[in-house]
Amino acid sequence: MKSTFWRKHAKFRSEVFDLLVFLILVFWIVLFIRLFIATPYTVIGSSMVPNFYQKDWIIVEKITQRFGNFERWDVIVFVAPWKSSPYIKRIIGLPWETVLFENDNVYICSDNIPNWSLITDSEWNNCEILPEPYLSDDIKTIATCWKNEFKVEWWYFVMWDNRWRTTDSLCCFWIQCYEWANYIVPNEYLIGKVWLRLYPNYTKF
Repeated sequence: MKSTFWRKHAKFRSEVFDLLVFLILVFWIVLFIRLFIATPYTVIGSSMVPNFYQKDWIIVEKITQRFGNFERWDVIVFVAPWKSSPYIKRIIGLPWETVLFENDNVYICSDNIPNWSLITDSEWNNCEILPEPYLSDDIKTIATCWKNEFKVEWWYFVMWDNRWRTTDSLCCFWIQCYEWANYIVPNEYLIGKVWLRLYPNYTKF
């Protein structure tokens, strides 16, 4: 009887130990993935309508931020300069470009234009209207916050898909675009690129 009891007790302790080891291993794997590979977020607000909606769940991969390069039109999650909460936006301007807003369109100029008010014909030749297939044809982009020219040095110029809202680079994240305001997003502020929408908000269909 005693030997049977101790055998069962030893088996129980072994099973508990194995379970603890398994749980600890799972914890560290999940922690590693969330810190270095990908992490889930919930979309808050209507800033990315019509492509992302309130309460959509998204997976943000972090590998590009560490080892790759972001590209134009990538949807990213980041913390804006002078802010503390994460934002979701789309990359519009890349390093060493000039982003112009004219005639309800977004222009991308390959060179930094020294003075928008004195732009020359040759400088205009380096500017192209940005194609935005993710927006409907009736969407217009209007320069707000008293500024229509942005020099992108080193980092990224980002915008909402919902152009009726302006808490983005276009309005310096609600910090008025004075000389000291930062409208570009440095690389160290980036969390990652939206890789997958896990749980779309189907109420819109």
